[in-house]
Amino acid sequence: MNLVQPIRDPAKIEEIKTILKHASYRDYFLFLFGINTGLRISDILPLKVRDVKDQNYIILTERKTEKAKRFIINGDLKAEILDYIKGMSPDDYLFPSRMKGKPLSRIRAYAILHKAGAQAGIGEIGTHTLRKTFGYHFYKKHKDVALLQKIFNHSAPSVTLRYIGIEQDEIDDALRDFSL
Repeated sequence: MNLVQPIRDPAKIEEIKTILKHASYRDYFLFLFGINTGLRISDILPLKVRDVKDQNYIILTERKTEKAKRFIINGDLKAEILDYIKGMSPDDYLFPSRMKGKPLSRIRAYAILHKAGAQAGIGEIGTHTLRKTFGYHFYKKHKDVALLQKIFNHSAPSVTLRYIGIEQDEIDDALRDFSL
């Protein structure tokens, strides 16, 4: 498995949104949901309409850590959710597969995102790119690694910075103009 990076360029994020929206509203919404919540794909795919409809928070137990998590749904995402779930029942999966009564699989989600990334000219993109993109842009906006560490349930700020690619960016910037 190759290491994925966050999508740093906002224009590329918009390009992927456009590509996915033309392919499938579900796929577009999956991307949008992932980059706006920072949740792991394993926590996103099993969500049902009732988990987000008329809710201010997403409340779940993380599959990886088994820790309780409460995540606010921002206003833009809430509006998108309302549009997306029109006509869906509370027991429907937010991201249904073609197999009736099942959520989209992690493998299929990866394939969808990887294809869109390739179309946008981005190298390695996958399901974890969503979480890393959220983290990267959250950090760039707020510069609060401690808060992001808590959001991600990481053990140390250094883990969080490495995870979102900031550590490598800083090393690259420091070495770019260094010459003896």
